[in-house]
Amino acid sequence: MLALRLLNVVAPAYFLCISLVTFALQLFLFLPSMRQDPAAARLFPPALLHGALFLFLSTNALGNYVLVIQNSPDDLDACQGPSARRAPCPPPSTHFCRVCARVTLRHDHHCFFTGNCIGSRNMRNFVLFCLYTSLACLYSTVAGLAYISAALSTSFAHPLAFLTLLPTSISQFFSGAVLGSEMFVILMLYLWFAIGLACAGFCCHQLLLILRGQTRHQVRKGVAVRARPWRKNLQEVFGKRWLLGLLIPMFNVGGESSKQRDK
Repeated sequence: MLALRLLNVVAPAYFLCISLVTFALQLFLFLPSMRQDPAAARLFPPALLHGALFLFLSTNALGNYVLVIQNSPDDLDACQGPSARRAPCPPPSTHFCRVCARVTLRHDHHCFFTGNCIGSRNMRNFVLFCLYTSLACLYSTVAGLAYISAALSTSFAHPLAFLTLLPTSISQFFSGAVLGSEMFVILMLYLWFAIGLACAGFCCHQLLLILRGQTRHQVRKGVAVRARPWRKNLQEVFGKRWLLGLLIPMFNVGGESSKQRDK
């Protein structure tokens, strides 16, 4: 249990460090290299478009990250204390998290990178956090490849060029042909690519469970769920303002879960 609580502190700090490093590389390396591009005299310079797109992706990723932490799942600890006789019996979808030391409604899993449980209140923000984190990391990979291609005069037209970049760069780094900053960007390329693929796979898995009306906890425990239309399952999680939530980080308003809490 001590190791889990320690991981609950280290994982968010790791995510924040990766975010700060990504912002620093975008601001001090990638954007200045685009300003030196001869094509910068266009109506919309590449640096402006790149900065606007990365700002949009990173704002949504960090905004939903904050909302996941802020909007914790419903705490049903009252059902276990002295007031348990007055409180209603918790539904079967609840689960007691040992890390958070509380009972949460429609428990899905405990996310160590946010240090919080994922349940009925923050599932929507968690899915959008995974989506925009994946897009931001994959876009940073593309921007980093463009920077390395210009700095090292390397072409990535061949599909295997990215796979052989790391071993080739390590040998060139020790021979002095690759600078330390360029080697650091190359290492970050593989980290961004791995995080982007992992978040994309996790997002797709969560969307599949939402369409089925299930949670990871229910799948792991083999709990049967009542069959419902997939549109109703989506609306319960994403609410009626799902399109606005794709553009601006916001709390789930208009969903069935929020209506049930208001009652």
